[in-house]
Amino acid sequence: MILQVTNVKYLHDYQLWLRFNDDSEGVVDLDGELWGTVFDSLNDLTLFSQAKLDKELATVVWPNGADFAPEFLHALLK
Repeated sequence: MILQVTNVKYLHDYQLWLRFNDDSEGVVDLDGELWGTVFDSLNDLTLFSQAKLDKELATVVWPNGADFAPEFLHALLK
C-alpha cells in the first residue's frame, strides 16, 4: 500500500492533525522540521496555518510550494 494523507487540519503553532489511508490519524508537530530553502518560510505561522491537502499528491502542501512526503509525516505521528 502506498501511504497517502487523506485529511489535514491546522491545529495551532506548528501542529497539524492528519489522517492517512491506512486509517491511522493523529497530531504531527513540525516544529524543528522547518528549515532549508523551501521550508524556512513556513516558520511564519500565517503561512504555516494555510496547510491543505493536495489530493493529487496525497499529502500536505502550502501556498509557497512546500510539501512533505506522507511517509515522513506518518513517522512523526503522535
